[in-house]
Amino acid sequence: MIVDRAFLREVTQTSFAVAVIVIGIFGVVRLVRLLSDAAAGDIPVDSVFLLLGLRVVTYFDVILPLVVYVAIVMVLSRYVRDNEMTVLHACGIGQAHFLRPGAVLGIVLTLFIAFLSLYMTPAASRVSDRIMDDYRNRAEVSGVVPGVFNESRTGGIYYVEKLGEQADTLNNVFAYALAEGDEDEAVVVADNGYQYQDERTGDRFLVLQNGYRYEGNPGDPDYQIMDYETYALRIKTKPPSREILTFKAFPTLELARIEHDPRSVAELNWRFSKFVSVPVMVLMALAFGHINVRKSQLPRMIGALAMYFLYTNLLGYGHALVRKDKVDAEIGIWAVHLFFALIAAWLFVQRSRNRPLLPRIRIPLPAR
Repeated sequence: MIVDRAFLREVTQTSFAVAVIVIGIFGVVRLVRLLSDAAAGDIPVDSVFLLLGLRVVTYFDVILPLVVYVAIVMVLSRYVRDNEMTVLHACGIGQAHFLRPGAVLGIVLTLFIAFLSLYMTPAASRVSDRIMDDYRNRAEVSGVVPGVFNESRTGGIYYVEKLGEQADTLNNVFAYALAEGDEDEAVVVADNGYQYQDERTGDRFLVLQNGYRYEGNPGDPDYQIMDYETYALRIKTKPPSREILTFKAFPTLELARIEHDPRSVAELNWRFSKFVSVPVMVLMALAFGHINVRKSQLPRMIGALAMYFLYTNLLGYGHALVRKDKVDAEIGIWAVHLFFALIAAWLFVQRSRNRPLLPRIRIPLPAR
């Protein structure tokens, strides 16, 4: 039907516009945080944008329902504001008619979010965890990470600008107060260097070549500048850590095999909860989309967003309680879905019958 196709087309277009804004805000916030972590040396600098893309993928199954929810409310609100809903009612097309395109949209969105929640989000989390594990192992085993200030075993600080063209070579090395037994502060710079491991002791050294050592305070009589061909300093290393996956990164089938662990139960029910909430949100959006043209849209939009955030926050709180083994998943998660499904059905019935969303309280006046 023409009305159904027009509704789906406008919701899709509006969803795309809202998604660009929401993902843009989310991406900027995450990028600032990732750049801060990269500057602190907690994440690899060359993987910032890859990690940002993985973060977006992991949260896309949470962002998409909000985007479609807001899009449906905006499209129906425009129908009412432009008197298109009045014309549709005059043609015998009421509020209940939008259940059909809403159901089509809900089914497609549910299947897509199920794919994201059960497969894509865990896969993106696994890739992100492996990048971080590789980075930690690279930092702990080699002891030298380009672009990051590192600490030596003797308490000094050294910095390597970049790796050389050949394997295990380093370019533009800076070191501060690294010599053992020296009372004065010293700064060492070198054009290049390489790593060396003593086979007998297992200690790892950073061997610098063709550089200068500055010792003392500039301006003092005992200030010294020495050039050298080779200069070795011992660096701090740790044994490599084994890969540890979080429950969010576990494949769904493997997660379902874990028994007697409240964290796995909470994560598994949370994944199913993400796409089960979609029909409830679509029905709720259809109810909030019908507004009174003579009244402002702002209170209705605020009410719709407040209902959405109340729904999602209660789900998140229930998920946390299940994870801590304080309540069962049937109470902490699925009871919340049932409660808001009943609320959404009630709101939709009220609006389809042209009744107020909330019952009016009449105060009887005293008889004269």
